[in-house]
Amino acid sequence: MVRYRVRGGNVLRGTAFIQGAKNAVLPMIGAALLASEGRTVLRNVPAIEDVRRATELAEAIGAKVQFHESERTLVIDASRLTSPVLPAEIARRFRGSVLFVPALLHRLGEAVIEGVGGCNLGSRNLDFHYNGYKRLGAIVNEEERVIHIKAAGLTGAPLYLDTPSHTGTENLVMAAALASGTTVIENAALEPEVLDVIHMLTRMGARIRGAGTGFVTVEGVNELTAVEHTVMPDRLDAGVFMMAAALTGGSVNLVGGSLEYLGVARWKLEQMGVVFEDEGAVLQVSRAGPIRPINVITDTYPGFATDLQSPLMTLACLAGGTSYIHERIFDGRFALAGELNKMGANIEVTENRAVVHGPVKLRGTRVTAHDLRSGIALVLAGLAAEGETTIDTGYLIDRGHADLAPRMQALGADVEREISPSE
Repeated sequence: MVRYRVRGGNVLRGTAFIQGAKNAVLPMIGAALLASEGRTVLRNVPAIEDVRRATELAEAIGAKVQFHESERTLVIDASRLTSPVLPAEIARRFRGSVLFVPALLHRLGEAVIEGVGGCNLGSRNLDFHYNGYKRLGAIVNEEERVIHIKAAGLTGAPLYLDTPSHTGTENLVMAAALASGTTVIENAALEPEVLDVIHMLTRMGARIRGAGTGFVTVEGVNELTAVEHTVMPDRLDAGVFMMAAALTGGSVNLVGGSLEYLGVARWKLEQMGVVFEDEGAVLQVSRAGPIRPINVITDTYPGFATDLQSPLMTLACLAGGTSYIHERIFDGRFALAGELNKMGANIEVTENRAVVHGPVKLRGTRVTAHDLRSGIALVLAGLAAEGETTIDTGYLIDRGHADLAPRMQALGADVEREISPSE
């Protein structure tokens, strides 16, 4: 059992190093499995739990993986895959397991998914992945506890995504990369992490056009080769540290905190009073005056990222007025509101809308992380609260943020990660 303890009241100052992007590295591990020769080297890999589970899963299907955590480097030899089964004891612990399916279909002709995991975010259906495989020629059999996908060979086809899902786009681009013929994906995701994955696939030999336009064309090739690639910075990790600086009234220098990738989130934070000064490779973040209330509607990129909605809700608790948050992506995001209310927040939730009344004085207490993003939002709340905040199920935070406690401590925060006995 992992828990975080946060004692509030400290102003954050100093330099923080932004980790590599979680949402880029997981599909990159799946992409590395497409190479039947050589070793893929991924750099700037965050030492997070999802990466550790992904390496376990890659090893379970026969790949040889070395994760040099101190060097943030992952070496993957997928020259021999031996099993099409994604075992439940690993796969159900993180949703990125579905990204291994394209390699298994191309390399072994089938994939058996015994469980698909991740955070509990309400309606998070994976049907569009499986329907995409069907359009490319695969046979999908869904049973109560297992999904079996078979393909003697995939063939290019026109595909349309009802929602521009970044995972769906990455999955279908990988499946199309080694399919015969041409695949056109309409309404493809625009996230910078998707573009980084496509960049890696292109360097591996894939023929992909239209990345970042919403209309992606993939010409199938016969093989992909192993490459060396550096993972882009994590814009969500950067957003958390930006809000931490704003919450505490501090000034933080972010190495790897590019404004280029934030989309609408940049402008919303500026509206709340956050000040950015771009100094080359370093971004200075501070706050000018009191925090101002905000009106936010989450949307696909470049709209306001749903993954930053939870920490923004914490920031809105300290704003001088009423903030309105409309969650359009995941219907399970507002579990955070109840935990913040335990700390003294005044948040009203009606279906997929939240009204945050501020400013309030947050008080430290014992709370529970319901998912990765609510967990990190509670850490931020603890930074601004009086007294001590204890956050249970802290392993969810570890799924997406590497070395969080020491990075926060380097800025002057009183944050501890501890292993507690089961209760």
